[in-house]
Amino acid sequence: MRRLSINLRTRLTLSHLAVIIVAMVLSGFLLLSLLEDYFLEAARDSLLAQAQITAQALVPGALVAGPAPAQQQPASNIVAQQLASNLSLQVENVAPAGGDSAANDASLAYLANASLQLSSDLSTRIRVLDTSGVVRVDTILQDTGARLPGDPLVVAALAGRATSSTGPMPPEGETAMHLAAPMLVDGNVIGVVYLSQPLADVAAVLGDLRLRWVLSMAIALGLSALVGLLLARAVARPLHRLNLAASAVARGELDQQVPVRSRDELGQLSQTFNQMTARLRAARQMQIDFVANVSHELRTPLTAVKGTVETLRDGAVDDPEVRDRFLETVEVETDRLIRLVNDLMVLSRADSDALNLRREAVDLADLVRGTAAKLAHRAEAKGLTLEVDAPADLPPVLVDVDRIEQVLVNLLDNAIKYSPPGCTVRIRLALDQDGLVRVQVQDDGIGIPADELARIGERFYRTDKARSRAEGGSGLGLAIARALVEAHGGQLRLESQEGQGTAVTFTVPAA
Repeated sequence: MRRLSINLRTRLTLSHLAVIIVAMVLSGFLLLSLLEDYFLEAARDSLLAQAQITAQALVPGALVAGPAPAQQQPASNIVAQQLASNLSLQVENVAPAGGDSAANDASLAYLANASLQLSSDLSTRIRVLDTSGVVRVDTILQDTGARLPGDPLVVAALAGRATSSTGPMPPEGETAMHLAAPMLVDGNVIGVVYLSQPLADVAAVLGDLRLRWVLSMAIALGLSALVGLLLARAVARPLHRLNLAASAVARGELDQQVPVRSRDELGQLSQTFNQMTARLRAARQMQIDFVANVSHELRTPLTAVKGTVETLRDGAVDDPEVRDRFLETVEVETDRLIRLVNDLMVLSRADSDALNLRREAVDLADLVRGTAAKLAHRAEAKGLTLEVDAPADLPPVLVDVDRIEQVLVNLLDNAIKYSPPGCTVRIRLALDQDGLVRVQVQDDGIGIPADELARIGERFYRTDKARSRAEGGSGLGLAIARALVEAHGGQLRLESQEGQGTAVTFTVPAA
């Protein structure tokens, strides 16, 4: 059990950790993905705002294609406001506005001699291209004069669409956000502003967040492992106690009890185990009592038979009168042994559900009257009257006639045995609302003391042992009656008050 208990704790702990790991990994991945998307969107909005400022500085009145200010995200508005205060743009050697300015503006040819300086903390590289895709201005003076017509961002910008992407940024090759936006004058594309901004800050922030997330997950897993161990221990410990107690019960130690310290399923299991051991102890005690009672009941007639045989062997057999009296005693005790054995066989079969009832539809009123007629001579000999009260519309019942007659004989025999002369034993029949036929045997006899009423029906139990044995009783009659009634699907109930009589009621199913 030790190994089983450890394995159970391990499984509970690992399952607890597995749930925590899956939840944290999924939530962390989702959160970092959302943050990365947010930062990239903010970088794109930043570049778009810078492109707008650059275009207006180069060509007063020029615009860049992009979302309208009212449609921009909050991040775009914040970035644009910060850029307005942090970014200064200087343009030198730009051709003055004049008659030829329209032609110059159309081709941006004057930018070949322009120098553009961007003062900003954003380290943004700005390239300005004409409508042919030729770089006219490059803040790092690397691609000036180069042609970029094949760049997908440039192609989209020349077509009038602002487009962004992430990729390496020369010369270092670090990851950057690239954005190409067309410059528009009166709705016509006059050039392209191509901006590239390193994402080192974004990568640093995301890296820091990932590190913090890993550290948080490690701490959470440590705490979760501790909680999981405590939880697994709380579950495994009562199971371990139950297993030890069950092993002891298997060895025959039926006095085992486990503490019930909760009201959950484990507490209910412990309580059920305690009830089980209590019933096992009661069953073992009943078995011990049963064997002792059987031995006692067998010893009494066997002792009488043995004494009688020894007396006959010593010479009493030669006296016909003494011999006949002794042989009668042997016959009486033998009959008692036969009844006892038969009763024990009935109880054994009832306990093992092996009575093999032969059910048939019979008129219960006729069966009761017939049984009462068989015992009428005994009742008359004691000065008693047997009275049967049965309604005319009583339906037939589906029972084993011999077994129900045995129940009636046992109940009537007890009623006759314990009723004083001059009384009436009443047998009442009625139909219950649940479709069962009720039979009640009531007498006006000595009754049963209240402190012994709960034990009536136990095997071999007698309220007046001396008198019962003298009259041939073994204390099994009511136990057999209850077993036979329950085998038919009915119930037997006993009510009694000392000095006022007893009523025994049983039910059988209607056909």
